[in-house]
Amino acid sequence: MNGFSIREAVESDENAICQLNSTEMGYPFPLDATIGNLSKLLNNPSNKIFVAVLDDSVVGYVHANDYDLLYAPHMKNIMGIAVSGEYKRQGIGRALLQQIEHWARETGASGIRLVSGAARADAHNFYRSCGFSGNKEQINLKKMF
Repeated sequence: MNGFSIREAVESDENAICQLNSTEMGYPFPLDATIGNLSKLLNNPSNKIFVAVLDDSVVGYVHANDYDLLYAPHMKNIMGIAVSGEYKRQGIGRALLQQIEHWARETGASGIRLVSGAARADAHNFYRSCGFSGNKEQINLKKMF
């Protein structure tokens, strides 16, 4: 697909990002909380958020941050990637991943990692086509306060 561009996210992208989180990722989250989180992340140099724009509308985004461990080299961790359903399979997701890879290389990271839901077979195939390889299965646990 031609005609879209990739740029760094800005605070005014909050509505589109909130909508993508809900419709494409299945994470409904209040707009006011999205606004607060986006503002915080945009001002944190350990995080980077890029958006895909088509006809002045945000149609996708990717968010990554530093991933530092005591047992592995520095990497970037993709926290979320979403493309509006009507624009999938048109090169937007791949372009967003390439932008994160460029940022990762530019900042000296040794690679990029991501976690994808076990049932998301199409997403797994897409990530593999972009050069990712699976290295383990795991259970994601959390404890909310």
